[in-house]
Amino acid sequence: MYFTHPQLKLTLRNLRKIILSFFKKADENSLKEELSLYFPGKNFLFTDMGRTAFRLIIEEFNLKNSQMLMPAFICDVFYPILKRYNIIPIFLDIDLKTFNIIPEEINKKVTPQTKSLLICHTYGLPANLDVLLGLASQHNLLVIEDCAHSFGALYQSKHGEGQAKLQRKYVGNFGDVAFFSLYKQFPSLRGGMIIFKAQSSKLKAQKNLAKTSFSLRDFLSFLNCFPFFSFLFKKFGSEIAPKMLRKEKLKELAMINRISLNLFSQFLKSFQDDLTKRIKLALELQKELEKLGFEVQKSENNVFCYLSALVPKNLNRDKFVRDLRKYKIFATRIWHTPIILNPEVQKEYNLNPADFKNTVEAAKRIINFPLQNYYTQKDIKKIIEGVKSILTKN
Repeated sequence: MYFTHPQLKLTLRNLRKIILSFFKKADENSLKEELSLYFPGKNFLFTDMGRTAFRLIIEEFNLKNSQMLMPAFICDVFYPILKRYNIIPIFLDIDLKTFNIIPEEINKKVTPQTKSLLICHTYGLPANLDVLLGLASQHNLLVIEDCAHSFGALYQSKHGEGQAKLQRKYVGNFGDVAFFSLYKQFPSLRGGMIIFKAQSSKLKAQKNLAKTSFSLRDFLSFLNCFPFFSFLFKKFGSEIAPKMLRKEKLKELAMINRISLNLFSQFLKSFQDDLTKRIKLALELQKELEKLGFEVQKSENNVFCYLSALVPKNLNRDKFVRDLRKYKIFATRIWHTPIILNPEVQKEYNLNPADFKNTVEAAKRIINFPLQNYYTQKDIKKIIEGVKSILTKN
C-alpha cells in the first residue's frame, strides 16, 4: 500500500528513534544547534502547528488590518486566519510549471496599503526568490517565506560577486521571517517552526505560548504513519479526521509537545540521507509519468514534499484518484479546493475565479503521488504499473 503523507518503515533504527522520542526529555538546545547548520545566524521558535506559526508572525510583525500578497493556489486554512486579523489578501496567479506565484503579478496588484508578501515554496520547489525579493524590496514589503513543504530545499541566487554567486542557501534564509510545518515532511505528529534573524527584536523566545501535551489526535496521527492503520483511516475515517483537524484551526497560540519535538529531532539526523534517496526516486517516477502524459515540476532543487503533477487534460482526475485505490495507491489532490475556490472567500473578497486561470486549472488537474524515503525502484515500478493499467482501461 502506498500513501502520500509521511510513513514509517518498522526497522530497528526507526523503532529506537520512536522509543527515545516517547521517553527522553526534549533537548531543544541540541536541536537548535543542528538546525543552525541549515539556518546560520537564525533564532528558532517551535509551535504546535504551522498555522500557529503564521498567526504568531502576523501578531509580532503588526500585520493586522493590512493587505498581504499571497498565492491564489494555497490551502484555505489561511482564510479564517486572514479574517481573524482583518488582513485583505491580494491573490496572485501561479505558473503551471512550478505551481509558484507569477512574479509579474506583483506590480499589477500591489497597493500603498500592501505591507507583506507571502512566498510559498509549493510542494517543495523553491520559488523564484531573486525576482520576488527584488520586487519586495522595490515596494518595501515584509517577506514571509512559507516553507511548509520545503525543509531542506536549496536555492542558488543569481546575484552576488565571485564565490558569493556560487553559494546556495536553504529556503527560509531569504525572507524577513519563515515558517515551517514539520509534520508534512517528518513523522512528528504535529509541529510548526518559525525562524527569524538572531538580531531581530521580533519573535523573542520569551513569547508566552500555551503548553500542549500528547493527545488523542497525536496518537491517531502516529498510527497514521504506518501503512496498516493508514489504510483503515482511509477506509473508515475519512469523515472523522477532517473534523478533528478543523477544530484546531483557531485555538490559542501554543507550543509543540515534547514527543512531537523529539520525533522531529530524531528523524532530522537522517534527513539528508533520506532526502538523497527520495529525490532519486522522485526523478525516476517523474520520468515515467511524463511518458504517460502527466505534467511534472522540474527542478534539481525540489525536495518533493509532495510528488505533484497535472493529469493529462483528457483524464478525469477525480475518477483516476479513486481508481488508483484499487491498486492500493492512495494519491491525494492537494489543493483541489484552493483558497480562491472557497465560496465564502469569493464572497468576502469579491473574487472572480476566471481572473486566476492557472490556479483554477491546477485545482482541476492536480494529483499528488505517493513517495516515501524508504521506497525502492520496485515500488516506483508498481505505482507506474497501476497508473498504466488505469490509463489503458480509460
